[in-house]
Amino acid sequence: METVVSVDPWWHDRRVFVTGHTGFMGGWLCTYLMQKGAKVSGYARAPSTVPSFFDTVGLGDKLEQSTIAELRDLESLKSAMATAQPQVIFHLAAQPLVLSAFANPRETFETNVMGTVNVLEAARDLPDLSAMLMVTTDKVYQNNNWHWAYRENDPLGGKEPYSASKAASEFAIDAYRNSYFPELGIATLRVGNIIGGGDWAEYRLLPDAVRGFLNAQPLILRNPHSTRPWQHVLDPLPGYLALAERLAGDGPGFSGGWNLGPAQTDCRPVAELAHIFATEWGEGATVEIAESATVFEEKLLSLDSAKAQSELGWRPRWQLLQALKATAAWYKAQSQEQDMWAFTQAQIGEFDG
Repeated sequence: METVVSVDPWWHDRRVFVTGHTGFMGGWLCTYLMQKGAKVSGYARAPSTVPSFFDTVGLGDKLEQSTIAELRDLESLKSAMATAQPQVIFHLAAQPLVLSAFANPRETFETNVMGTVNVLEAARDLPDLSAMLMVTTDKVYQNNNWHWAYRENDPLGGKEPYSASKAASEFAIDAYRNSYFPELGIATLRVGNIIGGGDWAEYRLLPDAVRGFLNAQPLILRNPHSTRPWQHVLDPLPGYLALAERLAGDGPGFSGGWNLGPAQTDCRPVAELAHIFATEWGEGATVEIAESATVFEEKLLSLDSAKAQSELGWRPRWQLLQALKATAAWYKAQSQEQDMWAFTQAQIGEFDG
């Protein structure tokens, strides 16, 4: 195991179970938790991209336990949890891509809804569990393309398979919370459009940009005018940890939905973000607009995070420009074959500093 950089007394030696640890955000969360001193175990299918954050930083060798299995396999999940005996669970495993959901709606609903049900079902057997944090998405809200931000008490819904599956998972979480975990703290976390180094998923803006820029090709935009709440992958994580501590201390008082989105000034159109990133990348990087788009996506979406700011003392730390600078720096360091575990830890230190 690697040396812990910034141990937090509450998290020191705390047993944590993260689903989706082979993914982009799950990998960053595991790294962040380990820096705080937590003993982290992960459960997920194998990384879906080559390269991946998980493989690039060598995360599998640094965890207490890394189980590569399907979220839909309840018995494997129960076995992994029984071995880890977590005190805190973070559930991030999902089919996270809008376009993939269009292509494979059945698998998306099975993974996002029944996968979440499996996590909740497996957790019923854990004697030391004190908090569960279920990460969903900003897209769980019934989107009316309002010009004001969505709050936790706004209606949930979805007009396409991805958002509908994530909204449905929130209903399942609420049902289990009320039926089987009346005293346990269970929260759903809704974050913005996450960016940062190590994301190589297809059909995502910045990974597509990096693939193009590294090969001297332009980034092609399919929905340049869609507005999204952009935030660096590290930005919500202090809120995750603060909420976990509150849930462990007063579960019913902090259960329910929480927005951890960026500042309203960082809700920008896709084209604006793309041009800023191209400028930060340099080396002649360019952006072009596609002639047409064929997939439905909501045009306007932002989150109101006043609840987290008031009750958790959480605030976004990195504004968009700083987030894009850090993202470009991470990808460039990887392309230069630097030690990416050390580089990632250094970025966390910069973020926490």
